[in-house]
Amino acid sequence: MDLGLLQREVAEIIGVTESSIWNWEHGTEPELQYNPRIIKFLGYIPFDCPDDTVGRLAWYKRAMGMNLDHLGEAMGRDPEQLSDWLSGRHNPFLKNREKIEQYLKNQETFLLPEKK
Repeated sequence: MDLGLLQREVAEIIGVTESSIWNWEHGTEPELQYNPRIIKFLGYIPFDCPDDTVGRLAWYKRAMGMNLDHLGEAMGRDPEQLSDWLSGRHNPFLKNREKIEQYLKNQETFLLPEKK
């Protein structure tokens, strides 16, 4: 609205249907794959980044629109292990938390600054 764009114009920019934009405006969560395009359109990441390691990994996964298979491939980790960590079923040991932190540090240049 701030840009004076119609839903169909926003839909065209993001690469979705006009009904997707309407649904998002009325509370439906966008599919994960569209998050990078939405973030690019907005110019910021519209959700807060937690302070804890696993929370930051979940935030990164969401912002990048990655599923567990893609994240596992990027990190060289089993997607099931990532699922256990992200769901809270298991906590990563110190060595794994350090590896997650290093991975996230290496990815920082790819992320837009958060909205303050």
